[in-house]
Amino acid sequence: MQRPIAIDLFSGCGGMSLGLEAAGFDIAAAVELDPIHTLVHHVNFPYSVSICQDINHLKTQKLMAQIKQQGFSGEVDLIAGGPPCQGFSHIGKRQLDDPRNSLVFQYVRIIKDIKPKYFIFENVPGIASGEHRQFLDELISEFKRIGYVIAQPIKILDASRFGAPQKRKRLILIGSRKDVKPAHYPLETHQETEANINPVNTVGDAIADLANIPAFVNQDRGIDARKLDYSGFRKSFALHPSAAYHLCHKRKTDGQVWGHIGSNHTANSISRFLLTEPGTVEKTSRFFKLSPSGLCNTLRAGTSSDRGAHTAPRPIHYREPRCITIREAARLHTFPDWFQFHRTIWHGFREIGNAVIPMLSKCLGDEIIECLNIDVNTLEIRELPEIDSQYLTYNMGQASAYWDVPYDVIAKRKRVIKNVA
Repeated sequence: MQRPIAIDLFSGCGGMSLGLEAAGFDIAAAVELDPIHTLVHHVNFPYSVSICQDINHLKTQKLMAQIKQQGFSGEVDLIAGGPPCQGFSHIGKRQLDDPRNSLVFQYVRIIKDIKPKYFIFENVPGIASGEHRQFLDELISEFKRIGYVIAQPIKILDASRFGAPQKRKRLILIGSRKDVKPAHYPLETHQETEANINPVNTVGDAIADLANIPAFVNQDRGIDARKLDYSGFRKSFALHPSAAYHLCHKRKTDGQVWGHIGSNHTANSISRFLLTEPGTVEKTSRFFKLSPSGLCNTLRAGTSSDRGAHTAPRPIHYREPRCITIREAARLHTFPDWFQFHRTIWHGFREIGNAVIPMLSKCLGDEIIECLNIDVNTLEIRELPEIDSQYLTYNMGQASAYWDVPYDVIAKRKRVIKNVA
């Protein structure tokens, strides 16, 4: 059976895309401003239309023509995305019109133009409270005005309650076109205390097998997947789509797991990391040290130079005196080991920190698949063409040239060296 199709706006490297594919969707198109993120998405979803463009200039008619040219037919079933919103005006002013919220306005425009059956809007929890609530109310009213029913009450979902070994809360809006079966929020699948529901997956459940393999420094040499333990929760991370990702299309792999690469810490940092108790914060760096029996703190992305060029604080490993590697962070974010990231620590962690947690995205997608009355056992699973992994090493100049976009579309990072880790 042909899969329903989804469009991922502000796609990043593809966390939302991955979860939706795992639920049974095909990702017909992904739109992302960052050339490196777009290239990483292209490597992971070679069947999609990858568009590296400022969404303010995205023409929906051209987008739909590109999707049709790629071989996708029929109407769009779902549009998903999390546009940044930064402008909160004074009371009495319409905040949706604030220029700083133009990306949210463009998201609404694209929903209005394409009229998908469903949409998922993802954002930070803060827009649901205090002075920001006006903005959210205006947004919901606008969605209703263009013909959508919004699932109520509005919920902030914690990814740890949906299988992720990480505390990460996000506000989610689920919209259903008035002529389709209304979609609702998924039920939680995991809890820390409830006896009649699955216990949360822990840090140790996700990364314990990687602890036995020293992290690479400077050069990623890859790990033979046969050295890793894909039992229990980690079955979902296997090189061949399994468990939570069994509906994903099959990617060609070389049998290696990439991204177990970390930083070269100073002797002082290593000493401080050793003295820090799991589940507490190291006092100098302010890095959180993971506990194998607990949840990871929220993984965040670093910022570009126009926002201070801050490197996101990475958690300290619970057993080894080092910060976690890209692959460990990916697992704590519920990415499987076949999913590829940029080969550098800076870009790799940026991609993970910016991504929607795939297992949460899958739970949202599952609800919409059910509303579409689709039997997932009948869906086609394809073998995808291999994309040159060399693209995962491209710098911003090379990636910009690949997409034929200006080199400075993303503010250049200014390296700030700190002697804490």
